[in-house]
Amino acid sequence: MGPFVPDIISDQLNLVVALIIGIAFGFVLEQAGFSSSRRLAGVFYGYDFTVLRVFFTAAITAMSGVLLLGYFGLLDTDVIYVNPTWLWPAVVGGAIMGIGFVLGGYCPGTSICAMAIGKVDATFFVGGGLLGVFAFGEMFPLYKDFFNTTALGPAKVFDSLGISGGLFAFILIAVAVLAFAVTTIIERKVNSASLSREFSLSKHRLAAIGVLALGLVFVILPERKAHMISTVSNANYVATHSVKVMPIDELAFRIVDMEPNVLIVDVRNPDRFNKLALPGSHNLSLHDFFSKDNNALLSQRHVKKVLVADEEAQEKVACLLLQKLGYENVLALEGGLPRFKETILDSTAFVTTGSRWDSDVKSFRETARVEIAKMIEAGKHTAAKTVKAEKKITGGC
Repeated sequence: MGPFVPDIISDQLNLVVALIIGIAFGFVLEQAGFSSSRRLAGVFYGYDFTVLRVFFTAAITAMSGVLLLGYFGLLDTDVIYVNPTWLWPAVVGGAIMGIGFVLGGYCPGTSICAMAIGKVDATFFVGGGLLGVFAFGEMFPLYKDFFNTTALGPAKVFDSLGISGGLFAFILIAVAVLAFAVTTIIERKVNSASLSREFSLSKHRLAAIGVLALGLVFVILPERKAHMISTVSNANYVATHSVKVMPIDELAFRIVDMEPNVLIVDVRNPDRFNKLALPGSHNLSLHDFFSKDNNALLSQRHVKKVLVADEEAQEKVACLLLQKLGYENVLALEGGLPRFKETILDSTAFVTTGSRWDSDVKSFRETARVEIAKMIEAGKHTAAKTVKAEKKITGGC
């Protein structure tokens, strides 16, 4: 489902699972008291901070899950949809929604929850929201230009601040702990019926220490993709891990024979790939190996994955990365693509080795040169093979 790397939930079950999650979400909102406008408005008037605690807890839980699942390779974070940001329209929209929150005591999600259990004020709030949507659409031409200003794209806070995702996670957790402490003190002074009185301070302190420790883990936790690429690129790692190599003549024969059990993966940059691409090859970067989009392509166990690059050393790094990710039957092209081009594609003089097979090899290379050149030329006039991109999951509150 969505960006999970193991396809635990099929596309056909997505809507069913979404329905179940929606019902569970509504139940949790109601149990947390979010169907009461008094409790929701309490955060603005300073006597009930349940809303703040629940949303901070949800944010930290979701953030921690994303970071941990991404680190262990169970979640493809590149597939997660990030809503584009238009700064000033977002600020104005947030202010309007905040005023509506204070006046009505609900946000869109909690108003639906309250209306579902028969709250009259929530029913009017939902009706007013629908009228607001209609009015927004009808008057859109009046502020269309402003609506599209200050576009920042799918901005992430930690990228905007120039810090790592792990450090931002720790900062957010620290802010949450501080907010919990301050609001608990305020609640206990102004609200004698506060639920925070039911929990001892010692339990609060232990919980704070635990969640801060988790935040420190995120700070020292390396970014998975960069860490793995750095590991397999290390000279000592390359020297101690073997990689199978496919001879140039063998690859040429398999190309000419159009063997279906061979997959050529070209890890050069797109510009160099577009200038010269072997027939049927796929252009992927090292970072593309982590993507769920390419899992079906690379996980074919009985297909030989031949890695192609400008140097054999680069191919071996790519092979080691695929092996570390759990892919099998991975090989590097002997000598790299320049050696293949010199031996097969270019009209260079044949160098004899003294073998009884020299005449056969020479004849094959001459035939392969013509056939592969035709295939490369034909490939330039056909659409390049592309892996179907995984659609990013949109939505959210």
